[in-house]
Amino acid sequence: MKNFDIVCHLAAQAGVRYSIENPESYIQSNIVGFLNILECCRHFNIPHLVYASSSSVYGMNSKIPFHEQDLTDTPVSLYAATKKSNELMAYTYTHLYHFATTGLRFFTVYGPWGRPDMSPILFADAIMNNRPIKVFNNGEMERDFTYIDDIVEGIVRVIEKPFGDFRNKSKVYNIGNNKSVKLENFISEIECNMEKVAVKEMYPMQKGDVKRTWADVSELIKDYDYKTSNKYQTGR
Repeated sequence: MKNFDIVCHLAAQAGVRYSIENPESYIQSNIVGFLNILECCRHFNIPHLVYASSSSVYGMNSKIPFHEQDLTDTPVSLYAATKKSNELMAYTYTHLYHFATTGLRFFTVYGPWGRPDMSPILFADAIMNNRPIKVFNNGEMERDFTYIDDIVEGIVRVIEKPFGDFRNKSKVYNIGNNKSVKLENFISEIECNMEKVAVKEMYPMQKGDVKRTWADVSELIKDYDYKTSNKYQTGR
């Protein structure tokens, strides 16, 4: 790792519901693994660490849209707690060892090569194969669906911009589409594109889940001129 200007750490054990079933794997990957990354950055004098956080850190926050200055002390899943821990650990290492850390709070990323346990892929696969889809909270859900190309665009902007005023600072940013979409509208768009009607099975809210997410990306726009170009109707 000598002579590297930046480390971009995107690996983690992801998924809210799975963290309830397998908590140990989240501690090993997201806490111990992240500590290993921080220690490598410290020992090899890496100037800047960029890492993936998550919108799940907002937990039961009722203020919409979510802003970086909102409280994040009410996580409702172990996954969310590990991501909040990452932010605190990064801040501490910046304070102690004087290298910059930037956390990006991803909002419901979808697109090619997406995780198979995410709703867009689960829904499309079930509809295509004539299976019912599971709709939680009786459909009363909203998400800030963010296409992968927009996420990559934001990451690249953070990586490529010179430090300037951010040297030796610990920052976190929302990275999303800056819009909350009703789950029923997202499902309708899948149905329209597949030309098939979904069979819906309604379920109550699941443990660890939240009703709504919405990213305020004004800070990322201000500091990195971030732009989104893919609406949920056209992301593919």
